Amino acid sequence: MSLVLFSVLDIVLLIAGLAIYLWIVGGQLTRIAGNLEECSDLVQQIKANAEPIEGNLEHVNRTGGVVAGALPLLYGMAEGIVTGATYDPEQIAQRGPAVPASGTRRSRMLHAVGYAPEGQTGK
Repeated sequence: MSLVLFSVLDIVLLIAGLAIYLWIVGGQLTRIAGNLEECSDLVQQIKANAEPIEGNLEHVNRTGGVVAGALPLLYGMAEGIVTGATYDPEQIAQRGPAVPASGTRRSRMLHAVGYAPEGQTGK
């Protein structure tokens, strides 16, 4: 008699454990379904926002192709500029320091403190 009672009790506990497990898993699946529904709505909004961009991608790709095609030419021009602008100390020594094209500029700040360089009046 006790063996039958323990078997019935064991079966009842097994069914109760499975019921609790299924209840927990069902709650988690319900939460996941809600999150997926929200994600689906967000994806639809992103798709609607991207539709105007999709038509202009051909223009962007065409412009990118033109720029990519011009890169070798631009690279060659840049090499020419760099070659012509290399530092040569002997050429700098022969040429002398750079002088502004407009000559020396008169500063009024010097006169404000009472200093007048040679050749300039206190006006």
